[in-house]
Amino acid sequence: MTAPAYTYYRFPHADHYTLLEGETEELLSCNLLNGKSGFVIAPFEARPDQPIVVIRPDRLTTVPCPTGTPANFTTSQHVTPPTAEYRIDFANFHAQLLQGTFRKIVLARCAEETPQKAVQFQDLFLRACQLYPRMFIALVHTPQSGTWMTATPEILLEGHGNDWRTIALAGTMKLEGELLSSEGESMTWSTKNIEEQRIVATYIAECLEQFTTEFHEEGPRTVRAANLVHLRSDFSFTLSSNDRLGDLLQTLHPTPAVCGLPKRDAFKFIVQNEHTPRRYYSGFMGPLNMPLTTHHSSLPSTHLYVSLRCMNIEGERYHLYAGGGLLKESTEEQEWQETEAKLETMRRLLYSK
Repeated sequence: MTAPAYTYYRFPHADHYTLLEGETEELLSCNLLNGKSGFVIAPFEARPDQPIVVIRPDRLTTVPCPTGTPANFTTSQHVTPPTAEYRIDFANFHAQLLQGTFRKIVLARCAEETPQKAVQFQDLFLRACQLYPRMFIALVHTPQSGTWMTATPEILLEGHGNDWRTIALAGTMKLEGELLSSEGESMTWSTKNIEEQRIVATYIAECLEQFTTEFHEEGPRTVRAANLVHLRSDFSFTLSSNDRLGDLLQTLHPTPAVCGLPKRDAFKFIVQNEHTPRRYYSGFMGPLNMPLTTHHSSLPSTHLYVSLRCMNIEGERYHLYAGGGLLKESTEEQEWQETEAKLETMRRLLYSK
């Protein structure tokens, strides 16, 4: 029995957003996305109580994005120290790196916000569209997943026909002061950030080799996302057909940018040891094999993004998620501050002067 669901979504730099409404289908493996069409919301770990959900595009409405200067949003100014749960998780995860169990592993956490005044779902979405023109913005509600919102810079898989692309995005620094008026191109990257991004890029290249012999990598380069900058490499590649997109997604997801290496061992360790289950954070979402009314081509195309900088909305409680990639040289304080900077992306939407 299917159930109704909806999503608002807007692509980076687009002047329109789409409202999609439709019935849902549940899947328990990315492989089962082969041949499917609709808006997908996938969790970090697919299981019966948090399945991959495909919303059928029964009704599509295209709406112009709001124009003008964004309202003046702010966050609470108090500095929060690492929680006891985060300290335990960091010590546990970092010990595995020092022992050589993993080359990299991602530690995530969740923070609950309860603003004095609840914000309507659509208002949250429109605020994000104004504040974050460079990002993919989506607000998704399904009976299976609940309500989630993301403002993410990371493409998992995008393309149509034979032409496809993905990216390797890792490394994080915060823009402050005069640099907020720039794209961060003058930032100097640490060895830790450069190594973290190279691990992700190497993994993606190895995944693509299983599906194509024709791919090209460009980068890394510095890109801005809200008040943060990241290192990004772009991969373009060809596929002989679209019949195995689900198989490709099964191979790519989760990437080391949200999981770790070796992938299978890191994934198992995260699921068993993180204090807060990730649910749909660090999964992926977006339209799969759909004609897009906001693009010039009517050919079915795919635009799937990793669900970063996201929150789960339950009544008047907002659960914000963020994570950071740990290497041997990582420190607790640096990683905590990185997650605080990432949480700010969603926090800004909840508070206004």
